[in-house]
Amino acid sequence: SDVMDIFISIFEHILSNSLYPMPQRAIGVGSAFEGWSPREEDVVYSVLVPLTPPPGHTFHLEMDTSGQLPGRNFRIRVELVCTCTREQEDENVLCFLHHPEEEQRRNEEPSFLHTLCTGSYIDVEKTARWFYQLVRAVWVILPHSHTWQLVLLPSRRSCKFKLTRGTQSFTVEILFGVQQGDSDIYVSSQPTEALFTPSTVWPETYAVAEMKFFSYVARQVPRDSWHLKCLQLLARAVVGIGFSTYMMKTIVMHLLNTVPLSRWGSRYILLQLEDSIEYLRCSLLEKRLDHFIVGNQRVPQVISLPPEVQTAKPPNLFYHLAQDPAAHTQAISEYRNL
Repeated sequence: SDVMDIFISIFEHILSNSLYPMPQRAIGVGSAFEGWSPREEDVVYSVLVPLTPPPGHTFHLEMDTSGQLPGRNFRIRVELVCTCTREQEDENVLCFLHHPEEEQRRNEEPSFLHTLCTGSYIDVEKTARWFYQLVRAVWVILPHSHTWQLVLLPSRRSCKFKLTRGTQSFTVEILFGVQQGDSDIYVSSQPTEALFTPSTVWPETYAVAEMKFFSYVARQVPRDSWHLKCLQLLARAVVGIGFSTYMMKTIVMHLLNTVPLSRWGSRYILLQLEDSIEYLRCSLLEKRLDHFIVGNQRVPQVISLPPEVQTAKPPNLFYHLAQDPAAHTQAISEYRNL
């Protein structure tokens, strides 16, 4: 995390007078930061880097209503905004809306709209390539470069790299996002569940809200709580079978939100595991496992959700089982083995 903070502070310095999106402080998300990685030998540290528009620009989120992709997906349209009042105060600020020819003349390097967008929409893959170039350029001036070896890993929709020092190594994946208002919900560069995600599509991500939920729980549970160990055991048990670790995480989050948090101490570990397996059994019978964040009116108030996320119909993580009887039969069989 400290490496990411240094990266971001240098990016800010490099980009401060440019017309490129400004990376904000990285937010650690996912199992590695929540404390329950299913496979400790190949942990990936995922961080979400929020992007804010450069001066004279604004980001406008447009929801994809085609219905061709699963989940809630968006495109990010870049619009020029008038900065004439700022222009009077600061001679370096030009209003691109009212001086387009001046902008072209004064800016010899191509603008953000020309390099990171397809049409008027931010392109995930172009943004990832741009970020790779930034990381490569910044790494050589970091003190860490003397003791750690950086290897950039291929990725179309994120910036992935491996850091190695002797026998130590860890993998970092930087996802990019745009915040929805001032909520804990973002659109991000992660791919959708579809086989192919168009490069201008940004799926809605709940990773920051979920991270915040685990932080909230950590402050409320007994000091000897085993909720993370319980989740880790469940996540490891389903590796390689039809239930994803995210399904197990969803079940544990639902239980943490309904079972009194005082009942998550170490002496209740078997009860927690039994409750989780029973929740899975009931969900399989109903062919329904509701998403924890979307459409959940009972999410703790410390998590800030846009009204449309809170009131949306919760996606069913077992939707495929309701559609495919053979998949449902197999899931029941895998549950029995579990």
